[in-house]
Amino acid sequence: MIPFSVLDLAPVIEGNTPTQAFANTLDLARWTEQLGYKRYWLAEHHNMPGIASAATAVLIGHVAGGTSRIRVGAGGIMLPNHAPLQVAEQFGTLASLYPGRIDLGLGRAPGTDQATARALRRYYEGAETFPNDVQELLAFFEPASAGQAVRAVPGAGIDVPVWLLGSSLFSAQLAAALGLPFAFASHFAPDAMDEALMLYRRDFKPSARLDKPYAILSANVVAAKSDSEARKLFTTQQQSFVNLRRGRPGLIPPPIDDIDSYWSPAEKIMVEQALACAIVGAPGTVQEGLAAFIERHRPDELMLTANIFDHALRKRSFELAMQAREALVA
Repeated sequence: MIPFSVLDLAPVIEGNTPTQAFANTLDLARWTEQLGYKRYWLAEHHNMPGIASAATAVLIGHVAGGTSRIRVGAGGIMLPNHAPLQVAEQFGTLASLYPGRIDLGLGRAPGTDQATARALRRYYEGAETFPNDVQELLAFFEPASAGQAVRAVPGAGIDVPVWLLGSSLFSAQLAAALGLPFAFASHFAPDAMDEALMLYRRDFKPSARLDKPYAILSANVVAAKSDSEARKLFTTQQQSFVNLRRGRPGLIPPPIDDIDSYWSPAEKIMVEQALACAIVGAPGTVQEGLAAFIERHRPDELMLTANIFDHALRKRSFELAMQAREALVA
């Protein structure tokens, strides 16, 4: 059975603060480490009140320092927002502090609106330079050569696994060309998933970093004691997507009994398409859903995300999902 991993955005629920969100993130990381999840990734977003993982490298250090075995990384760092040298220094530092446990996933989108993107990087050029920025960043992780004018300290010569993330064909093709592992954002943009996987695996060129293709797919997995309870818990994520599309991102809302009273028919179609890779239900339902998803798409690893309002129920969902994985192994 393939490994399971976790994607977290450090959600800030209504009535809470980022301080509590960070405490919950560390608690969840420790819990999923205990359950046997392979890695715990945090994603960079900006100007979104319900997501506290903006300073992603800082939060990765917090989580890595509070755990002992689980790999901790970025899913991902939005490279257009940063100079490659700064990212190399940050992750060289993290990998020096926590050897063998740090992953660096790179995304091509800014992870925010254009005004915020320009505020993040004063001389913003957009995502067009992404392939060159990736190669510049990779070069900073190579051992420094004699006479090299600029080097990452720490960073040069440090083993930091670099992943490319994407929700389209672009990053799949670039990951294949550079011989890097690839993670597809199927948890919110599944449309190009199958084609992206096909292109990545078909066109992959072995590199010094990776000898054969390795692909992660992500999925929303919400598990509870019954199908009806899980569906209610999932309305938190559904509401958040509607709010984002309405241009009103806010704190993470509590679940509601009737999601159809919240969204319009057009919004329902949009959200259900975006969240098509969702496995929601009681333990048996989740086990069947996981088995079908893995059988159909054949990922090398599955990354689970669960935007659940109640922290205890969120922890329980990840526990039930891992129990479903163990049942599939048995």
